[in-house]
Amino acid sequence: MVSGHDRPVRLAIIGTGSRGLTYGRESVATGTAVVAALAEPRPDRRSAAAAEFGVAETWAVGDWSELARRSDLDVDAVVVATPDRQHTAPALAFLARGLPLLLEKPMAPDEDEANQIVAAAERAGVIVCVAHVLRYSAYTTTIKSALADGLIGDVVAVEHLEPVGWWHYAHSYVRGNWRREDESSPVLMAKCCHDVDWLSFVVDRPAVRVSSFGSLNHFTAANKPVGAGSRCLDCAVEPDCPYSARRIYLDHVDEPAAQRWPLSILAMEVNRETITEALRVGPYGRCVYDCDNDVVDHQVVNIEYAGGVTASLTMSAFTPMGFRKTRIFGTRGMLEGDGYSVNVFDFVTSRTTSMQVVDPSDPLAGEGHLGADAALTRSFLAAVRDGDPGQILTSPRVSLHTHAIVWAAERARRLGRVETLPGCISTEENAARRRRGGGDMWRIPGGGH
Repeated sequence: MVSGHDRPVRLAIIGTGSRGLTYGRESVATGTAVVAALAEPRPDRRSAAAAEFGVAETWAVGDWSELARRSDLDVDAVVVATPDRQHTAPALAFLARGLPLLLEKPMAPDEDEANQIVAAAERAGVIVCVAHVLRYSAYTTTIKSALADGLIGDVVAVEHLEPVGWWHYAHSYVRGNWRREDESSPVLMAKCCHDVDWLSFVVDRPAVRVSSFGSLNHFTAANKPVGAGSRCLDCAVEPDCPYSARRIYLDHVDEPAAQRWPLSILAMEVNRETITEALRVGPYGRCVYDCDNDVVDHQVVNIEYAGGVTASLTMSAFTPMGFRKTRIFGTRGMLEGDGYSVNVFDFVTSRTTSMQVVDPSDPLAGEGHLGADAALTRSFLAAVRDGDPGQILTSPRVSLHTHAIVWAAERARRLGRVETLPGCISTEENAARRRRGGGDMWRIPGGGH
């Protein structure tokens, strides 16, 4: 708890890439927080972030461990937004100091490391918010309210699409930082642990069994067009390629939204000259059929929850870029949503009720996960200020369970089998309990019912 509500929450940001800057900016925008320290190994990014947030030079360091060691570190909470495989060490170090964490998802790609973080969080007894931002959107609140009000009866099944988008997939998962599992994590963890967590939040039951199928189908050397070059700027077939870096980046260099992302990933100062140079020599100008990527470009995950509710999740690179699309099938109706609106069809009246959540004509409405980045940040700051973990919509233990669904799905995909989630009562056991008059029982190991 921050002593005195007049004092702003003082934050340290570990990693000032896209997500670290997002949480820092959203925090400062609330007027209730300041960035007091930061760590970033890239000197140019570090200097720019320090200047933006007004962080003194002595508190803008290249190595997060320097901050963790300093006895005079005066912060109320820490944002850990390092690359996926670099979450564990800073998380453990700052938890050992008893500092609340806003921890970018995934907690860790590795099961043992994620378990270490959860155990450390529970020992420390401090607020830890895993950044499952989709829980915090107005869209999610609308869906949860509709289900709680019984508008479609009992939920039976869910169909969920994560349309990554053809150019977004090429940017992040072919040319970008999440293209290789050994350097980051599987796409299902890096991109879709959001979605797996969201499905668990909406269904409100732990998963029991999981199956999955998917592969790297298209972005391989075998599919490189005849006559294609190694870089888009020097490629004879580039004008007809859907994944042209010239079209994805250079054609949008004057657009403010594109300047914020993804062009800011390519260059600190965004203009035609810097982006052209980045495409000439950097990773984002490479031919998508000539990269070192190995993560899947499409995947289906099937989940059975306690009580027999099912869900299917489809992740695809081969879509327009957009928000998730969901259908929820109930005993009295069906709900459809796309992030901007929610439509409920009633089986009794045969009528559809539409609820507009976000104005689709607002060009900024889709940014920040439809406002969820800001909502999560506000919730975290309020929780730290009030010492109230109830303002966080998930716990590390519950988040560990949704991570476990992802790990199980990856085992299922690789091994070609159905995986049972550890510690959960199976559907067959639940059926036997009902026959004995005992009712349903489902549990998350160490996390209660």
